[in-house]
Amino acid sequence: MVAWGKRPVTCEPPAEVTARTVERIGDIEASQWDACAGSESPFVSHAFLDVLEISGSVCAESGWLPRHLILENGSGELIGAVPLYVKGHSQGEYVFDWGWADAFERAGGRYYPKLQAAVPFSPVTGPRLLVHAGSGTDVQEALIGTLETVANQLGVSSVHATFTTQHEHELFEAAGWVTRLGQQFHWFNRGYETFDDFLATLISRKRKAIRKERRAVAESGLTLETLSGSAIRPEHWDAFYQFYVDTYDRKWGAPYLTRGFFEELQMRMGENVVLVMAFDGDHAVAGALNLKGSDALYGRNWGSVADFPFLHFEACYYQAIDYAIRHGLARVEAGTQGPHKIQRGYLPVPTYSAHYIRNSSFRDAVANFCAQERRAMAFEISALTEHSPYKSEK
Repeated sequence: MVAWGKRPVTCEPPAEVTARTVERIGDIEASQWDACAGSESPFVSHAFLDVLEISGSVCAESGWLPRHLILENGSGELIGAVPLYVKGHSQGEYVFDWGWADAFERAGGRYYPKLQAAVPFSPVTGPRLLVHAGSGTDVQEALIGTLETVANQLGVSSVHATFTTQHEHELFEAAGWVTRLGQQFHWFNRGYETFDDFLATLISRKRKAIRKERRAVAESGLTLETLSGSAIRPEHWDAFYQFYVDTYDRKWGAPYLTRGFFEELQMRMGENVVLVMAFDGDHAVAGALNLKGSDALYGRNWGSVADFPFLHFEACYYQAIDYAIRHGLARVEAGTQGPHKIQRGYLPVPTYSAHYIRNSSFRDAVANFCAQERRAMAFEISALTEHSPYKSEK
């Protein structure tokens, strides 16, 4: 049985499998959840999702109501799960559907509430159909079918699975969901041993530009420190949180994450945290927050108290590259936005989302839009790739 609020929903998963939703990730045994989530991405780990909830960043008041979907076998063991939320708005998702909501409501429909299969406030590709290592595609397909059943019986307008893996994208597409293509910019480690090894693969003018930017920061009198685990002290988080809040105040409105989120993050996942802090003397002036996965560094938040030439590029991009090289990580995912990242060694890659829309007429309209958008996005990715800063390998 799946429950949303006080409304029960009866699902039909495979034989001897029970589907239900859970209102708190803390009510799911961490070891069982993580056995499905795997170790590659820290964002779908039980600890990260729990930190979001216990810090008050994710809750009914913030418009993210947890209703995590789980599948259990006859022995009560978790074999599949989806991080799932009831949403009353479209904030903090980074796959924008504001236009869809406006169009549906202008036509007399009710777009909200909707269901969101995602990691809140985290535009990071990773698994959304979590399955135990001993399970396979059939359990992922069962999760997709159960998501549809939940949406139909609750009467919500839609379900949105965002920043899925390519494999999941194909499963959703095969199930008839509307699929959508986006893009981000990632840096890939080609076996570099030093930052200079990376620079040596760039064309001359790009290499010189990066060196000029890094030199300007070095000559500004600022110092940068890369901190992790117990090296991060409360005063670092106090400063970083102020940077984070100021950035949202200037650009995006209310910040999503509470001060308690960062404290809990260090307590629960300190070794995954990579915090780059910039200092003017003893005074912290800027910071960039990253999380480390098994083979990637994920750039997440940035903020500063003043504008310093090229400091953003140094703290967010070059320090991340340097860290990935020193620790043997395969790539750096630099988050949303940014054709300007290309000249700094980050290349465009596709991102994927899938959308189950109950109203057939509206679904057809959205599918037509997404088909056109996919063609345009594929062309843009191809065109941007041609502006690669790397030397030709021909």
